Amino acid sequence: MNIRNRQSGMSVIGMLVIAAMVGFFVMCGIRMLPKYLEYLTVKQVITKIATSPDAKEMSIHDIRRKIANVFNTNQIYALTPREVEVYRKDGKTYIDSGYEIRVPVMGRIDAIMDFTDIVLIAGQPTP
Repeated sequence: MNIRNRQSGMSVIGMLVIAAMVGFFVMCGIRMLPKYLEYLTVKQVITKIATSPDAKEMSIHDIRRKIANVFNTNQIYALTPREVEVYRKDGKTYIDSGYEIRVPVMGRIDAIMDFTDIVLIAGQPTP
């Protein structure tokens, strides 16, 4: 019987290519996960500050000071309190903490992570 001669599977080279691809995506995930978790912390902190009941009456300086204190407590390093924009427009106080970060993957290859969805109105109960 020649059944054994006709059967073929994945070659060693094919397995190495697939292992290299899987390894590359795992490495990307390992490098980007801490930055994404830090983004979730920033979003939680800004949402908590913006939805606090006294945020509507707070001055811009007080909001900035509160942001700086909470960033320092939570060890947020991707975004400085000076980069968070706090401004008034049409009688409402806006907190814009959108930012972009570059994560080196390998060599000259960087991953760009864009977190520009954190724009909240201070004093509103829902973000």
